[in-house]
Amino acid sequence: MALATEKQELMKVYHQQTETWKLVKKDQSYLEQMSTIEETLSKFGLLKNEIKVYLHLARSGEMKAGDLAQAISLHRTETYRILRDLEKRGIVYSIFEKPLKFTAVPLDKAIDLLVDAQKIKIKLLEQEKTNLVEIWQSMPQMKATNTKKELFQILEGEQQVLMKAEELLEKTEHEFKIFASADYLSQLYYSDFSDKLKIQGDKISVTLVTDTSLKSAYFLGQLPWLSDSQRIKDEQGLPCFMISDNKEVLITFQDKDSAGEDDAKKKYKMAAVWTNYDAFAKILGMLFTKIAVS
Repeated sequence: MALATEKQELMKVYHQQTETWKLVKKDQSYLEQMSTIEETLSKFGLLKNEIKVYLHLARSGEMKAGDLAQAISLHRTETYRILRDLEKRGIVYSIFEKPLKFTAVPLDKAIDLLVDAQKIKIKLLEQEKTNLVEIWQSMPQMKATNTKKELFQILEGEQQVLMKAEELLEKTEHEFKIFASADYLSQLYYSDFSDKLKIQGDKISVTLVTDTSLKSAYFLGQLPWLSDSQRIKDEQGLPCFMISDNKEVLITFQDKDSAGEDDAKKKYKMAAVWTNYDAFAKILGMLFTKIAVS
C-alpha cells in the first residue's frame, strides 16, 4: 500500500539539456499550482482532457501520440483527436518526421492565443448584434401591455453578479444605497464597479454602510470621494445589498465550497437575487436606514 501511494506521488519530467527523463516527487504546492493552471485554462473553453493533454505535452517536450496517451492514461484515438483539436487552436504543433510527433506552445504564448481567440469571438458576436436586432424588429410583434410586473432574477457567479450591480447602478436616477461588509467591499473595490460608482457619484447620491474592521477602513481610505459613508460595529452577518431609487434591490450571498480542506482554503461561490418587488424594496430600505443610524 505504501509503495502504491509513493508511486502516485511521482511524475516523469523531461530534462532538455541531458535529454533524459527523471522522476520527481509531487508535493502539495505543485498540486495546488497545477490546479490553479487547470482552472484558468478551463475558463478559455478547454475541456478537462484537452487541458491534461496540453499540460503534459508542454512539460514533457516532443512526444508521439501513443506515448502521450500511455503517459496520461487516455485512449490513443481520443488523444490523437484532442491533439488535432489543440493544433487547430494554435497551441500544439505537429513535427514533420517519422514517426509523427507533437510539441506544445509555451504556456504564456498559449494563453495569448486563447485570449486573442476569445476577443475575435466577442467582436464577431458584437457585429452580429445589429443584424439580429433588425431581424427581430422586422418580425410581427405581439401587443405588449404597459402594466408594471414585479419580477425577480437569480444570478450565479461573481462576474454575473457584478454585471447586474453595474446595470443597477447605471439605471439609478437619484439615490443608490450600498451595504457591504469588508469582504464584499473588497470585491467591489477590485472590480470595475468602484470606478463606475465614482462616475455615477457625480450625478446621483451614493450612500455606503460598512463595518468597522481595519480592512473596511483601508478601502474607504482608497475611496476618499465617497464622503457619504458610515461604519457600524456589528453587521450581524447580513449579506451585501444594494438599493436603487428605493425601487430595485440586489442581494448578494456567498457560500464556501465544501470541497476545500479548511476554511482558509475554501473558495467562495457568489450568488445574488435581484427584484423590483415594491414591498421588498421598501423593507430593505427601512433596514438600511436603521443600520445607518444605529
